[in-house]
Amino acid sequence: MMNRKLANYGVAVLAVCLVSVLSAADGKRPAKAVTPESRPAEWWSKRHAEKLKELESKKTVDLLMIGDSITHGWEGQGKKVWSEYYAKRNAFNIGYSGDRTEHVIWRLQHGEVEGISPKLAVIMIGTNNTGHRQDPPEETAAGIKKILGELKKRLPKTKVLLLAVFPRGATTDDKLRKINTGINKIVKKFAKRKNVSFLDINPTFLDDDGNLSKDVMPDLLHPHEKGYRMWAEAMEPTIKKLIGG
Repeated sequence: MMNRKLANYGVAVLAVCLVSVLSAADGKRPAKAVTPESRPAEWWSKRHAEKLKELESKKTVDLLMIGDSITHGWEGQGKKVWSEYYAKRNAFNIGYSGDRTEHVIWRLQHGEVEGISPKLAVIMIGTNNTGHRQDPPEETAAGIKKILGELKKRLPKTKVLLLAVFPRGATTDDKLRKINTGINKIVKKFAKRKNVSFLDINPTFLDDDGNLSKDVMPDLLHPHEKGYRMWAEAMEPTIKKLIGG
């Protein structure tokens, strides 16, 4: 009896090893962009805890903003514009500086939309996948697709406005700009999903030749107050269409 158990155990171990070897041979590990991940920075954990606490104190969230430092900036350079356009809409900002798609996925899985049912969620994410690792557009787009899946599961009644990843770099020839453009070509197709709309306001920030001015984004990545006002004004007609005035 014992020999039979040992034999069965040996077969099981062999099977596991074989699967591991085959997986390694395939080289098909999930991309980092789709693998949920928190960040070790103390400020990041603190902000997450603060956002969970803020969420508990809110009676209603009608408008949800999701993203990285560009969305985070509504609390900084865009604060005045936010108060004009979004404070009255019971808005909640969960943008985190430096976040990539995998960090947003983790945050959605760890309580940041718990207990709410916004009318609209606005997403603008992906430029840090480009800037930090130069992820291929397909991988970043897969991360954005997973974010949409998390929102559909957790906020089934919420409409989603997926924004094109903003332009970066001075010209259309900028290497990282090209990667962001590649992401946008893929994710615009996600608007075929129920309750998902896609909006590209990038021309708002560019001149006729596609150049990005430091007058709009001083570091050619992050808007200052003028840039946030341009963003809000360009997005307003779509927000009104999706959720009203």
